[in-house]
Amino acid sequence: MKILLVEDEVKTLQLIKQGLEQHHLEVDVAYDGLMGLTLATRNHYALIITDIILPEINGLNLCKQLREKNIFTPILLLTALGTTQDIINGLDAGADDYLSKPFEFNELMARIRALTRRSGQAISSANILKLADIELNLDTKGVKRAGQEITLTAKEFNLLEFFMRNQGRVISKVELAEKIWDITFDTGTNVIEVYVNFLRKKIDKDFDKKLIHTQIGMGYVMKE
Repeated sequence: MKILLVEDEVKTLQLIKQGLEQHHLEVDVAYDGLMGLTLATRNHYALIITDIILPEINGLNLCKQLREKNIFTPILLLTALGTTQDIINGLDAGADDYLSKPFEFNELMARIRALTRRSGQAISSANILKLADIELNLDTKGVKRAGQEITLTAKEFNLLEFFMRNQGRVISKVELAEKIWDITFDTGTNVIEVYVNFLRKKIDKDFDKKLIHTQIGMGYVMKE
């Protein structure tokens, strides 16, 4: 499995690269956003890991430009900027997950496993999930509602897939953290609410019939 690592801090880059290679992962490196864009455009990667603060093109613009080029490789942002607004800006730009610096390498590997496993599962599945007027194609990763194409990030797609596979069942934040993020739920973070709200804006906001519902104190349920 090949990963693209975009990081301008040489020490950080070398430490991450060495750790990934010890886990038998192949790593290409870029020291600025422009080089990262060039490599991501030319090559196929299972995952892109990028810092936000970079020379030439910053990490957020790198995400935006890749998505504009219809490159939907999962992107993990590394950032020293850990406020909710910073996280939202990263997700808005097209990133699928984020990890605040400093971090434990084991946590980085958990995020990598979650992102690559979920995208791999979607590719290997050979069916279409349906609920009401929404349709999710696991082969093409396409989503339509009432015939209208909806563009999702890899993480949003994984979240929608999990909801649709569990139609009518209340799903707790703890379960979402474990199944989608492969982490233990931290009551101090609102990243799950942020992702659910992003998904709602894309699949529910412009339609009269809402499909994702909040069960106060219990979690979320997807149903007609």
